Amino acid sequence: MEIYLDANATTPVLPLARDAALAAMADDFGNPSSTHSTGLKARALMDAVRARARRVLGAPSGQLLFVSGATEGIQTAVLSALNALRARRDAGQFVPDLLLYGATEHKAVPEALKHWNALLGLNFVVQAIPVGRDGRHDLDWLRAQAPRAGLVCTMAANNETGVITDLDGIAVALADSPALWLVDSVQALGKLDLNLAGRRIDYAPFSGHKLYAPKGIGLLYVREGAPLTPLMAGGGQEGAQRAGTENMSGIAALGAVLAALDEGSVFKNHAALAGYRERLAHALQEAFPGLVFNAPPALCLPTTLNFAVPGQSAKLLLDLFDAAEIRVSGGSACGAANAQPSYVLESMGLPHWQAASAVRLSFGPATEPGFIDQACERIRACGDSLRQCGAGLRPPQAALSLDSGEADPRSELDAAAVRRLLQEQPGLLLVDVREPYEQRLGLSLDLGTPLRCQAVPLSTLPEALPGWLALPAETPLLFFCRSGKRSAQAVRALRRLGRDQAWSLAGGLALWPAQRKL
Repeated sequence: MEIYLDANATTPVLPLARDAALAAMADDFGNPSSTHSTGLKARALMDAVRARARRVLGAPSGQLLFVSGATEGIQTAVLSALNALRARRDAGQFVPDLLLYGATEHKAVPEALKHWNALLGLNFVVQAIPVGRDGRHDLDWLRAQAPRAGLVCTMAANNETGVITDLDGIAVALADSPALWLVDSVQALGKLDLNLAGRRIDYAPFSGHKLYAPKGIGLLYVREGAPLTPLMAGGGQEGAQRAGTENMSGIAALGAVLAALDEGSVFKNHAALAGYRERLAHALQEAFPGLVFNAPPALCLPTTLNFAVPGQSAKLLLDLFDAAEIRVSGGSACGAANAQPSYVLESMGLPHWQAASAVRLSFGPATEPGFIDQACERIRACGDSLRQCGAGLRPPQAALSLDSGEADPRSELDAAAVRRLLQEQPGLLLVDVREPYEQRLGLSLDLGTPLRCQAVPLSTLPEALPGWLALPAETPLLFFCRSGKRSAQAVRALRRLGRDQAWSLAGGLALWPAQRKL
């Protein structure tokens, strides 16, 4: 069973949300802009979801637009604020020239600020608001800069650490500021009471896929009186503020999630979620002695843990968890492809080793107790595997200089090609290049027939090379690992030495179960 603990990146779609989306496709498929009965049914569904969202978000007034997700919402909000500032400047009015964002913001925010600042020709100063060791904004610094600020962007809760922003403290710091205020509320939905009407928040974007709705649907709240410039112009949908035929299946699914949230029928309360987090934290500490948490739990969402283990890299831990069928991440999913220290943790002033070795564990508010039981058991098994295999003493590739270039497509085999090779070459030799701690926890490659298999971690590849090179030239070797990257490196090394009968499993074991169904 997969233990999915990466909910801050995305969540599975709730069955009730999936059913609502399918019903919208099958029954309420009309265009809500059409005036016939089928269109009117779609319009009624959309209006009902918007009304439900207003209740859940505490936003009886202001505009609430359906958008594709938080990134579009952020872009729209930033464009709206900066376009209003430009209009004031063009009219000869005083315009604050400072654009502020939290140093730990999701990259979508500073990148949007820089993009529209340049495109609109404003040339304002874009500056990060410092944060303390606890991940919270420096309110004294913000108060000092507030008179010059035209737009201030903060998060309701951080996606990497789970640190909850002191929104009331920021509101006080901005009390005498002319700035518009954008609050990225993606991680808050279903976990925090935002009370939008009770705060001076001007813009609040939300993303459905962070709370059990499908990807491609979100919301943007715009306070009554706040400037709004459409990001897309066209057929006049969403009161002419967001063009394009509405995503009715996504809206229906989001509506089902909001209804469950409104009625309290699916989601756990804060105390229950905090109890889950405490159990997971205890299991982590048992599994990895010396583990440190990178943010104070008392200031964080009850669904997020961010930690580091002295002496163990984030990559090793991620591979270990993935081998145990536990899905976690090293930080934001948007930056997962870049093996860089977390800028969020660096902004908090954490030591380099912590920022470079951080792992994020997150779960959703619909999580059941039995799932937490299995997660804790699996986490402890990961710790046992590390201790028994002595992982960390010799890092992968320590004895090798392997290139990390792209694999030759001719040396990568998908499931169908592997089966053809097996028919043609029944003497196929399988080589598992995962590290011992992964091999102990994870599944092996099942081709449905007994085959010779060697376990040769990539870190010990040089010792195995002479034996492979001494095999008959026609003996085929199929290398595999978790993702296909390490096996591709091993194959490149062999082929450079003239061993052409060597292939790697494309996509590794991560894709193999899906490929076997083809």
